[in-house]
Amino acid sequence: MSDYRKVQIKRFSKPAGRRTTEATYWKKFKSPILLKEYAAVTSIHFSATRPHDFAVTSSTRVQVYSPSTHAVKKTISRFKDTAYSGNIRSDGKLLVAGDASGLVQLFDLGSRAILRTLRGHDGPVHVARFSPDQMQILSGSDDKTVRVWDVPTEKELAIFTGHEDYVRAAIVSQENPHLVVSSSYDHTVKLWDVRSQECTMTMRHDAPVEALLMFPGSGMLASAGGNQVKLWDIFGGGRHLQTLANHQKTITSMTFDGSGTRLLTGSHDHHVKIYSLRDYKVVHSIKYPAPVQSIGVSPDDTHLVVGMNNGLLSIRQRMVKTADLVNPSKEVARRGTKKFWNRGADYVPEVHDIRIESRRRKKLKVYDKMMRAFRFGDALDAVLAGTPQAVIVVSLMEELYNREDALRAALSGRDDKGLEPILRFLIKQINNPKFSAFLIDVAELIIDMYASVAGHSPLIDDLLRRLRTKVNDEIQIQTRLSEVMGFMATLLSITK
Repeated sequence: MSDYRKVQIKRFSKPAGRRTTEATYWKKFKSPILLKEYAAVTSIHFSATRPHDFAVTSSTRVQVYSPSTHAVKKTISRFKDTAYSGNIRSDGKLLVAGDASGLVQLFDLGSRAILRTLRGHDGPVHVARFSPDQMQILSGSDDKTVRVWDVPTEKELAIFTGHEDYVRAAIVSQENPHLVVSSSYDHTVKLWDVRSQECTMTMRHDAPVEALLMFPGSGMLASAGGNQVKLWDIFGGGRHLQTLANHQKTITSMTFDGSGTRLLTGSHDHHVKIYSLRDYKVVHSIKYPAPVQSIGVSPDDTHLVVGMNNGLLSIRQRMVKTADLVNPSKEVARRGTKKFWNRGADYVPEVHDIRIESRRRKKLKVYDKMMRAFRFGDALDAVLAGTPQAVIVVSLMEELYNREDALRAALSGRDDKGLEPILRFLIKQINNPKFSAFLIDVAELIIDMYASVAGHSPLIDDLLRRLRTKVNDEIQIQTRLSEVMGFMATLLSITK
């Protein structure tokens, strides 16, 4: 007797374009943790040094979180009013933040002591960050000024007063610390030279600007205002290059990913959108439960943190496999050597290694065991039990149909309780385009087999009426669609 061949489950082609490589990558940021802060999360900043702690600014405090435990490591609450723009220095030792009273304060992350208090602004300071040389601080305020401070002396090195409204974003060039870019609610983006303390370039965004980003090399600049991101060519005299308009509401924050190949934007439309810097097209989008106020990505691309204006903080983590951390340049153990046989249980195979996989004999499903024993009725009952999977039920019915009189044998001799799950399945799936052609034949077979006993069971009679109603409704829908298609064909022939 030949080996039993299992029931072949039908396979349907998946729609093209639904799952991309980028979507697969960003879906790896799983299991979002939602934490409740005291107020809107206005700023998120990751430390450039490992373990890449991140500072979250909310209400009158800045909290430093651990990326491994997602718990608060330190809380800095020595602010007289609402804190803004908590920024960790690149060595991970100091933190600077502004507040609504106009102060800019420098903290030691180890002891949380105030090292410097910079006074000079007359309005809330929404921008506070370190310059690349780590010895200067850039600040921007609602008093319409941008200032550069010397940390050792607490003196103002430069004051820029060209804006006519609140300053909400400012950055220092990583390649040239003498260049500062700021933006304001006056719809402008300005490039300043610290040495001459003059504005050397002005770009009009045509909306209040909320965020700025300078591309590596300092040749390009991105500004976010309204529902648009605009790209500018600084080397070309501030020439406008492109506009990205994929959000429905105000864009509040922007950041690059750790590799610098993607641009992330957060908006009040509850979405974070990811752009490819190759063609500036949206490659993925993530929806959040509230308007997005701030966003941050860890330098190692393992954490995506988003702050919302209702105080929610979302932390998503991408799990990195051990194989991704293996050094590809390490020495390969040759087969037959002592090093090869002593590799250990934690050895991770190289890309060029040949692995001989062991094949396990797959166990038969319950319905396959019954099919092998020619218990066709029991096999059908097994796939219909619980929450039936339509593709498995139809695959089994087709297998029975292909065997001589096996489907009729599986359907025959049933009382109302045995016939009920089959009719309920038909009612649910008979209008499914994938299965309808075959299930219509099954329905006709059941009606032909049990027509002589119709009217004896109220339950079966009710199910048959529901099946007839479902079929009639589908016929009406198809008729209307045919009429619409004919009407559209007439219109298209006229337009031609």
